[in-house]
Amino acid sequence: MLTQAQLSEFEKNGFLKGSVVLNDDEVEQLREELALVMEGKTVKKPVLSHNMLEGGSLYDDMKMTVTERVVQIVNIWMASDKYFQHAAHPVITEEIAQLCNTDTLRIWHDQIQYKPPISGGPTGWHQDHPLWPIIQPADLVSAWVALDDAVIENGCMWMVPGSHKWGDQQKHLASTPDFKPYHKNPELLPEGAVVEAVPFEIKKGQVGYHHSLTWHGSPHNRSELHRRAIAVHYMPGHTRYQPSANHPMHQFVTVNAGDLMSGSHFPVVYSKED
Repeated sequence: MLTQAQLSEFEKNGFLKGSVVLNDDEVEQLREELALVMEGKTVKKPVLSHNMLEGGSLYDDMKMTVTERVVQIVNIWMASDKYFQHAAHPVITEEIAQLCNTDTLRIWHDQIQYKPPISGGPTGWHQDHPLWPIIQPADLVSAWVALDDAVIENGCMWMVPGSHKWGDQQKHLASTPDFKPYHKNPELLPEGAVVEAVPFEIKKGQVGYHHSLTWHGSPHNRSELHRRAIAVHYMPGHTRYQPSANHPMHQFVTVNAGDLMSGSHFPVVYSKED
């Protein structure tokens, strides 16, 4: 359970480092499952498995080589029972419920992001919620668990403190050549907003939390280290289906516009009554 000081830190910054929630054996099991999914050796399949750098607006202002990769697997929990068990981790879900101030949590979706040694590419500066155009409001919180030490050397995430309070700025975000974030129209930012990124280094097995409007991104992995991680994006119980554009999870929605998001593809993983 998070302390009041930790809750206040998250409210101020929009991100928070949690505890080590997986031991070495648990991390290794998830690594092995990831390898099986990447090799197509599981009976069940994820929603999406691809190289993120093959397209998408997050990378329009970045110079990359054709050999760079960021392996993204969406909803690995659908292909692996161990990843579903991870998504329902009692420590993570209880703390996410605190951060969301909710009695119920559902999985919106999860995603692996793997930056291979040497060839790992960047993940552009972005906010999560604007990329999820079929759910409202922007109250989701993500749990990002490192399956390798995520450090500056191998392309850890960087965060912009306080940016979760600045609203939807996604279309105005860009990156300098040295991967510093900037706003294309800074006059649209609230008075006093400071665009300054800080590294979010996470130990193997440790969880980091971030709000769905917090600006974040991660640079290249030029090191000989792997950088594997599993992020689970959680919906508080009041999240509703409000479609405005397409999304990979659209095909799984079974409720009507305006209804609370529910269904077997958005399973409940925390309930205060449990």
